Amino acid sequence: MTDSPAGLPIADMTPSAIVRHLDEYVVGQDDAKRILAVAVYSHYRKIAQAHAGGIELAKSNVLLIGSTGTGKTLLCQTLSRVLGVPFVTADAVSLAQTEYVNEEIEALLRRLIDRAEGDIGRAQLGIIFIDEVDKLKSVSGQSRSASGEAVQNSLLKIMEGAPVQLKNHQYIDTSNILFICGGAFVGLEAILTKTHAFGFISASEDDSQRVLDRLNSRVKPTDLFEYGLIPEFSGRLPIVARLPDLSRDLLVRIMTEPKNSVYNQFRQILAQQGVELVVEKTVFQQVADLAIEYRVGARSLRGIFEEMMTPVLYVVPDDPAIHKVVIGSLFEEAQLYRRKAP
Repeated sequence: MTDSPAGLPIADMTPSAIVRHLDEYVVGQDDAKRILAVAVYSHYRKIAQAHAGGIELAKSNVLLIGSTGTGKTLLCQTLSRVLGVPFVTADAVSLAQTEYVNEEIEALLRRLIDRAEGDIGRAQLGIIFIDEVDKLKSVSGQSRSASGEAVQNSLLKIMEGAPVQLKNHQYIDTSNILFICGGAFVGLEAILTKTHAFGFISASEDDSQRVLDRLNSRVKPTDLFEYGLIPEFSGRLPIVARLPDLSRDLLVRIMTEPKNSVYNQFRQILAQQGVELVVEKTVFQQVADLAIEYRVGARSLRGIFEEMMTPVLYVVPDDPAIHKVVIGSLFEEAQLYRRKAP
């Protein structure tokens, strides 16, 4: 798309190409990847179309729903690297806990400019990820939190798109900034069960079940409103992707398959010292079982793995005779293989 404004992400990157790039670093969550890829592709196509004098289309921000550790932040970080756009994150809870919400939001926009190395034009094509937006509501049975609702209202303007004057007299237009919000939304399933009852579609048996499953899993703005988000806020998040909890097999794959997996990182660290690292499959399964027990998804994998590697990394640098390390169990000491003396 040669008529795109300067700095616009590569227009030839189709949704399928975006997904292929995401697959290199993010394991699983295939549905969420496709939804996010199409949303991002459409977002930048709309910008290019408006720049070329076409119809100006409304921006479609994205909501990612999934438990802690299912990959919401990782998806967004990886996406920003794929596209080469500035990316910043914010915590909705932190915004709600401050008395100066608008100042915090301005600081968020300044950080986006910093990530763009001061280039306002690039910053205006960036991505902002706001996590834990589900916490901007009161506990079930109580009226919505005043502070949470205040944050929702404060975010409305920049999420929809508007020129914002910063304290240093700079202006940044948020019209083309893509906002992606995330949250666990514990309890939303009960609302979906109550409000969704599509059972009237007539099609072939297989197709019918797929259509019904898709419709019944779809989160509507009214569901988010019932959950505790104000209608105006939920209405600015028309695209919703749900990330299911990670299975044991997926957690094992996360530790081993991505280019920058924790296993590959430690293999490289030891390889620099001429040492081969071998971790048996059983160990990854044991780590995954612990992560499931901790109930924080993939977030605990690195901590458990690093704790396992600590004794190895303590010994290896002082013993140049070691050429191979084999870990056969998370609960047993690693086997150290030394070169025979000449």
